Amino acid sequence: MKMTRLANRINIVLLALCVSMSLFLFGCVQSHAEDEIPAYSGNAFVELNKNVSEFKKDEITVSSFERYGELDKLGRCTTAVACIGRDLMPTEERQSIGDVRPTGWKQNKYPGLVDSDPPYLYNRCHMIGFQLTGENANEKNLITGTRYMNVEGMLPYENMVAEYISSTGNHVMYRVTPIFTGKNLLCDGVKIEAYSVEDKGRGISFNVFCYNVQPGVEISYANGSNKLAPETSREVDGSSFIITGGDSGNGSVRSSAGSEVSDIPAETTYILNKNSKKFHYPDCESVSDMKEKNKVYSDKSRDEIIADGYKPCKRCNP
Repeated sequence: MKMTRLANRINIVLLALCVSMSLFLFGCVQSHAEDEIPAYSGNAFVELNKNVSEFKKDEITVSSFERYGELDKLGRCTTAVACIGRDLMPTEERQSIGDVRPTGWKQNKYPGLVDSDPPYLYNRCHMIGFQLTGENANEKNLITGTRYMNVEGMLPYENMVAEYISSTGNHVMYRVTPIFTGKNLLCDGVKIEAYSVEDKGRGISFNVFCYNVQPGVEISYANGSNKLAPETSREVDGSSFIITGGDSGNGSVRSSAGSEVSDIPAETTYILNKNSKKFHYPDCESVSDMKEKNKVYSDKSRDEIIADGYKPCKRCNP
């Protein structure tokens, strides 16, 4: 009887050791996977897995679909995947996405460093671009990304896929995964995979990582805060940098900065007109016609503003 009990205890200890070892090995695999992405060295993107996508056979289809992962416990985006065909591509112009505030959104302007006007550091980046699926103000598809990642990293690949689908009518499997370190609210970058279905990857096939960086800017990935990098402080007048609100990346294509209002406070979701009792997106053209004394910069939600007695502008349709 004693021998049986001893044997049971030994088995329990061995089982616990096996579980612990499995967890340890899993952690090592995850860390190793992250280590496979080389540090940024001056290029906006780097090829992964010899530039071959990692779609499994049972994931590949010719039936168009789009699927966006649920936000995690920290409110961060997870993987978005689609089989993109002409039927998913947009037929209408993009609307404002200023109401979505992704994690790590600490907006700032860097004149002389960022190539947009106004020179906002961050864009609300669609993981799967609007020109591919027509998906716009979807919080599960919008991350905080630098202008550099948005335009220099992601846009060329997105354009390649859009042009291929438009010209051939074929489908492309497309997957975008934001990579976060630990509990950081700003992603290190995004992994993009694509594979053209009907011609088995001969038309489109890539697997890349786009870096969420901005040359000349020092970024804290813990919360998205940022400042002029020390090595650039002598090249650009740091006193001209101001914290702003606004929404970069609001145009009809990814590369368009959209209409901006440079003097609205950070965290503004809507601008209210006390006189007309209408509320507007910050980039609405009606805002420029509004008297300053009638403006109210609000960080409330749409429902809260309507409950306060305001009606949506018919021009920007917030």
